[in-house]
Amino acid sequence: MILDSDLSKAQAWEGSVSLDNDLMLSDSINKAPMPKDPRKMNFILIGLCTRGRLRYRIDSKEQIINAGDILIVSEHQVIDGYKPSPTMEGLCIMMSVNFFHEIIKSVHDVSSLFVFARTQPVMKLEQRECEAFKEYFAVIKQKISDTCNHFRKDLIRTLLLAMFYDVGNIIYRARNYGEVQIPSEKVFTRFLRLVQDNCKRERRVSWYAQQLCITPKYLSLVVKRISGRTAVEWIESYVTLELRVMLKNSTKSIKEIAEDMNFPNQSFLGKYFREHVGMTPSKYRKS
Repeated sequence: MILDSDLSKAQAWEGSVSLDNDLMLSDSINKAPMPKDPRKMNFILIGLCTRGRLRYRIDSKEQIINAGDILIVSEHQVIDGYKPSPTMEGLCIMMSVNFFHEIIKSVHDVSSLFVFARTQPVMKLEQRECEAFKEYFAVIKQKISDTCNHFRKDLIRTLLLAMFYDVGNIIYRARNYGEVQIPSEKVFTRFLRLVQDNCKRERRVSWYAQQLCITPKYLSLVVKRISGRTAVEWIESYVTLELRVMLKNSTKSIKEIAEDMNFPNQSFLGKYFREHVGMTPSKYRKS
């Protein structure tokens, strides 16, 4: 998997460790060179401010992050106006979009909770939650460095999933403390669950709109407004993830996978996979 240049550059930050081209951790975020111009995110960022404070503008809205606050920024969001205090320190986890969705794709509630974080990216943690995040960070960082461990990557994925559950609980509390979930958020959550359950057979936005008893146009508007991604992009993302999982974790032929995923034939699957992953299914299986 090839990351966009911004995350690749971040892997050279002082005090950072990385897993392939998918994951980067830094405990010296105060020493990282931050862009002064607006930048659209092409990765997922989860950060904890441990000292001082910093200011950001996320999608043109100013955010103040104090010690004990967690920050979650998703792909396609625009960051600008980075202003740390002289004493600011923090922990930062950055990961590719595909890697993030691979880990949480089978966990419906956590996936939809992270979407809510787009509207409330900064949340206050309790002391025990701060300590838990620091522990996750330390263990994941140690496992990234443990290159002799045969199960290293699987361990890191499992640790990240456990961390996502705890972070998801923080988001859940923040959402319930505020206003009741608005109708458009409910539509998006139901859409996401439908895609997760049916993407092997259905890739039409109109089909999902019909199941939700709304028009395709309204569904597209809601999904774009809530998540920053189009309905088609969400469907394609989950189809691609299913294909990648099947290619890596099953002995089925590509022809059989094409049948399971409701592609007309193997050739159509190959073209679809190349467009979204950048290589043929057989090459990906061997990589």
